[in-house]
Amino acid sequence: MENNILKLEEDIVRMLKTVYDPEIPVNIYDLGLIYKVDVDEEQNVTITMTLTAPNCPAADFILEDVRLKLESIPAAKNVIVNLTFEPEWNKDMLSEEAKLELGFL
Repeated sequence: MENNILKLEEDIVRMLKTVYDPEIPVNIYDLGLIYKVDVDEEQNVTITMTLTAPNCPAADFILEDVRLKLESIPAAKNVIVNLTFEPEWNKDMLSEEAKLELGFL
């Protein structure tokens, strides 16, 4: 069972890396927008994430893209995407790869 959850978590991260903010050429995972990936014993998935700004014009698109892509993973049961702005996102949350891509290094 533990292996199934670990594999599902890997699949989730791989899928999250295919979701992009249309205004930024870096995926939401490397942007640091994913705060928490939670998979329970029944393989229900809860994602806690943020956006680069509360008034992000692509918010609905990004949230829907996350939900649809995670629901496409066969092992994922119910998918819940929670949006939070605590803590507020900042560029220190970028992965090294994203900082390089965006010219912050």
